[in-house]
Amino acid sequence: MSQGPIRAKNIMVLLPAYNEEGAIGQVIEGVRRQLPQATIVVIDDCSTDNTVQAARNAGATVVCIPCNLGIGGAVQTGFKFAREHNYDIVIRLDGDGQHDPNEIPTLYAALTSGRADAVFGSRFIGKSSDMKIPISRQLGIKTFAFLVTLLTRQRATDTTSGFMCLNRYAVGVLADYLPQDYPEVEGRIILHKAGLSTLELPAFMRSRIAGMSSINSWRSIYYAAKVSVAALIGALKVVPVVQKELEHGNHSNYSANSRYSGQSYSIGSDRSTDTEAQTT
Repeated sequence: MSQGPIRAKNIMVLLPAYNEEGAIGQVIEGVRRQLPQATIVVIDDCSTDNTVQAARNAGATVVCIPCNLGIGGAVQTGFKFAREHNYDIVIRLDGDGQHDPNEIPTLYAALTSGRADAVFGSRFIGKSSDMKIPISRQLGIKTFAFLVTLLTRQRATDTTSGFMCLNRYAVGVLADYLPQDYPEVEGRIILHKAGLSTLELPAFMRSRIAGMSSINSWRSIYYAAKVSVAALIGALKVVPVVQKELEHGNHSNYSANSRYSGQSYSIGSDRSTDTEAQTT
């Protein structure tokens, strides 16, 4: 059931896009119905089609990357843009239409009520999805969920989900530490290491409106192996822990360099910022 449009200001919607001219306009229109006062920013990853013009025609702000960086680089560019312009909340959806903007109020309500620093939509909690996921990709998704659960001791179900709502603390961390290549899985680990709380909520997702996924069956196998290794290596990195009390009353600067202090991390450590993957 729709909860009505969100009227709050200082929200940025981040839409990474590469060759999504057939979908981006519809995505922007759907987001605008839910967030009429938000700034919608499309990060164009050097598309070769008319994605940029389609996004501008739909009323979005477009940031054009001069060379193709991949999804991680595009998303990190968006987070850096949000930090530079002092947005308090960033909502990220994919530019291909797989994420339903009607689900935004649920994630937004959980974030603004203080339930977590980062709220993720999950295809695998309580709601059906009309997405057809190949078996090879299903195996990868389950492997990543297992790894994140193991490394953080927090139950995770959909670690490849790009549908998320983040506060400025989470944005600041990911603006500095998000991996450049397939970032979602390692990003969960990074947020945990930074001492930030995460939450998964049910979210309906659908097949892309137009275009084709860049990950085929054979590439899924390569992707699964690569991301699994990256997650294990990432768990050994030192990521500074957020010191939120330093930010009291100050919304102007939330870069990692100014508000974190270094702290080592042990794999599987028991922490108070556990992910809550709700079940029905």
